[in-house]
Amino acid sequence: MAYKIIEEYDPQTTQELAEHVDGILRLLGEDTEREGLVKTPLRVARAMQFLTQGYGQDGVEIIQSALFEAPDNEVVIVKDIELHSLCEHHMLPFSGKAHVAYIPDKKICGLSKIARMVDCYARRLQVQERLTVQIRDCLEKALHPLGVAVVIEASHSCMTMRGACKSGSQTVTSAFSGAFMRDHRTRNEFLNLIKK
Repeated sequence: MAYKIIEEYDPQTTQELAEHVDGILRLLGEDTEREGLVKTPLRVARAMQFLTQGYGQDGVEIIQSALFEAPDNEVVIVKDIELHSLCEHHMLPFSGKAHVAYIPDKKICGLSKIARMVDCYARRLQVQERLTVQIRDCLEKALHPLGVAVVIEASHSCMTMRGACKSGSQTVTSAFSGAFMRDHRTRNEFLNLIKK
């Protein structure tokens, strides 16, 4: 069964956001009473709350909600985690994939929790560099593993739709700790595995 997303938002917040969106559309020269735009302020208000719902979530709590005894301390990798976020500089979307690994020390977490934790930090106004570090730091705090590795590859609308207008460009960021930082063989094993 697919994970169901429920969109329920505070009516007052939704109304206030919709009023601001209506004002922005008017400042841009639009008629917010025309058929195609009548419901747009409300839709945008709900969409923005969905896209920033990570502010109301705690990544450490997500990870720690499903902890299990670690059978060993072999590397755990969850790769190609789809992510969508909003650039904090222009509030334009960026999308890509996160590759997350850790070496357990006594505890492992449910694999789906890693993907949900990534969403928790992606669903905020972000810069990719900070998002990468937040994911690493969350796993460090929640699991106290022997090491964490995070690589994010993303395409940014602020690079493709405006400014430089370079479609096809990708930004790659990484953050390592513990064994992934100290041992280049461990780090290279992770980097090779995520390329496959």
